[in-house]
Amino acid sequence: MKKSGLAVGVLLLFFGNTILCGQEINGELKKWHKVTLNFEGPETSEQADDNPFLNYRLNVTFEHSASGKSYIVPGYYAADGNARNTSADSGKIWKVHFAPDETGNWNYKVNFKKGKWAAVRTSEELKSVEGDSLTGKFAIAESDKTGRDFRGKGRLQYVGERYLKFAETGEYFLKCGSDAPENFLAYDKFDGTFQNDGHKDDLVKTWEPHLKDWKEGDPTWQNGKGKEIIGAINYLASKGMNAFSFLTMNIAGDDQNVFPYVDYDTYDRFDVSKLDQWEIIFEHADELGMFLHFKTLEFENQGLLDNGGTGLYTKLYYRELIARFGHHLALNWNLAEETGDWTETPPTFPLDAVERIRLAEYISSVDPYNHHLVIHNGAWYDEIYGPNTKFSGASLQTNQEDFSNVHPWTLKVLQEAKAAGKVWAVACDEPGDHRHSLIPDAEDPEHDNARKNGLWGAMMAGAWGTEWYFGYEHPHSDLSCQDYRSRDLFWDQGRICLEFFKNNKIPVWDMESYDSLISSEGDYVLAKTGESYVVYLKNGGSSILDFGDSDNEYNIHWYNPRKGGELLQGKIKSLNGPGKQSLGNPPKERDKDWVVWITKKS
Repeated sequence: MKKSGLAVGVLLLFFGNTILCGQEINGELKKWHKVTLNFEGPETSEQADDNPFLNYRLNVTFEHSASGKSYIVPGYYAADGNARNTSADSGKIWKVHFAPDETGNWNYKVNFKKGKWAAVRTSEELKSVEGDSLTGKFAIAESDKTGRDFRGKGRLQYVGERYLKFAETGEYFLKCGSDAPENFLAYDKFDGTFQNDGHKDDLVKTWEPHLKDWKEGDPTWQNGKGKEIIGAINYLASKGMNAFSFLTMNIAGDDQNVFPYVDYDTYDRFDVSKLDQWEIIFEHADELGMFLHFKTLEFENQGLLDNGGTGLYTKLYYRELIARFGHHLALNWNLAEETGDWTETPPTFPLDAVERIRLAEYISSVDPYNHHLVIHNGAWYDEIYGPNTKFSGASLQTNQEDFSNVHPWTLKVLQEAKAAGKVWAVACDEPGDHRHSLIPDAEDPEHDNARKNGLWGAMMAGAWGTEWYFGYEHPHSDLSCQDYRSRDLFWDQGRICLEFFKNNKIPVWDMESYDSLISSEGDYVLAKTGESYVVYLKNGGSSILDFGDSDNEYNIHWYNPRKGGELLQGKIKSLNGPGKQSLGNPPKERDKDWVVWITKKS
């Protein structure tokens, strides 16, 4: 059997009193790390008459021997087990990825069945196949990862609050990164026929400008392939970004080069080697601390599978995504882009509210880790708010060139969701409009509107982050961009924003939007009243903050959102409540935007 990854031990699988040797467990046997169970099952192929993706169902139950905590994790067909390097489309290796969240001994049991449409059926009236009922155990040690590596932080979870939280460290996560290009995965070094299948082949990417960002020791496949796309992620991480997004299917969309299938027209057979190569990218992202935003359906693809319903092909698609990539620690599943927002008569039906809810329920039933579930707005969110749906947040898109509706729309969603009975975690993932949004540095090196109204506008409303779209009317657009350096100056501003909240330990999870407390119209306030206040002054100057009935004494510091650095002091270094108090002027460049950090003295 060909091995994939780092084999650190031989796994003994017990079936009754018989020990079946030769099975493997790959990966580092540590908490939060990817542990892969490989075993030999039925020998088959991508094109076998008895479809290995649809007519087989592999689930493995992992149970911690001490706590009793258990997970049912879906598995998948892996050809020869090393398809990323061999491009194999046949073999007898099946895999299950697991990310253990406790140290100590884990037991597992394999449930491996076959039958018509077995993969998407819950019935147990199916035939057992080779490997069914195998059991075994392994021991997990503590992780040794530190820094940005997510394996040192644990799984990023929705915890019923506005911000996602790491399970290991308890740290809340704020993100900033790229929402474009949407066809990030249309990379010419991936296996498949999308490069020359006649569907917009001119949009296939080389990522050549980022070859210089690949580093010795970084992953590749097939004798050096992958350096350019790995370099692209390296570059974003080097700029302090911690998120990027990508479509996993756009067969009927603008690009038409990204899909998980063996070809453009077959929706029940997956390209094993291409998906295995995608996994190399996502594994590297974990190590760099890069959040994975899975955009699973493009606007034009909402009716492609099952006419927009949660039927056989839709279920199979999401099950395969979850089986292959659900073990990653920091991700969200975005169910669709601009869902329900059809501007012209479509050839098939859009994903309506009932189907959005049904699809979210299905994904939650398959995903053992309960990852954050979001959806793009097209039709608004009214019908999917509340505790009776599985949605835990919004991936918000706005539509103004100057980003002026980012702040009010973020507030709107947060307030409406809370009023409906469930606090959502909201990120503004497409601030701006489709024509312009974040334009290249060459056209707008200052990015004033993007910074003031978009970046800080979202964060000061209580969003957990932003991702940045590249408008169609400019070079390096959402389809054509192959060089993230086209927005190099803005990534600095995003990093500066994240550093303010992180380095100063701003307790955003305890703060709310109180814009009415500041005298200057259009400025932002995020506060825990009587305790701490973050004030964003778009145009600097002297403003008055209303402390209400609080008679506490406060320290005042200033932060430059354009240049970053240490907190500064102005002429007024402290003040006392209650009532309305002047904050004084910024320490310099008084007509520019500034952040004021006001904290109660101990």
